[in-house]
Amino acid sequence: MPWKVWDTMSLCKEFVMLAGQPGADIRELCRRFGIGAKTGYKWSGRFSEEGEQGLGDRSRRPRKSPSRTPLAQEAAVLASGRPYPSLVRVGGDLGCRFA
Repeated sequence: MPWKVWDTMSLCKEFVMLAGQPGADIRELCRRFGIGAKTGYKWSGRFSEEGEQGLGDRSRRPRKSPSRTPLAQEAAVLASGRPYPSLVRVGGDLGCRFA
């Protein structure tokens, strides 16, 4: 008997279809599918809000990067022309102080 091959998207679809049935026990479905309750409720919520599009993978890139180097400073480092710029050397050239 061959193994069943499942992809994540089809598992998500099947889970949310079963979870959407009246009287469905989401925690029991989570145990049956081998996923955590938090993941099950997340999938159900995304499906109810966004439909099938909500079940796809999402970007893990942060929405904000407060400590990111300012673009002007980044451009100045790249313009320095050094293939492997030293933080202290380029920082000194740009007038930055390091504690």
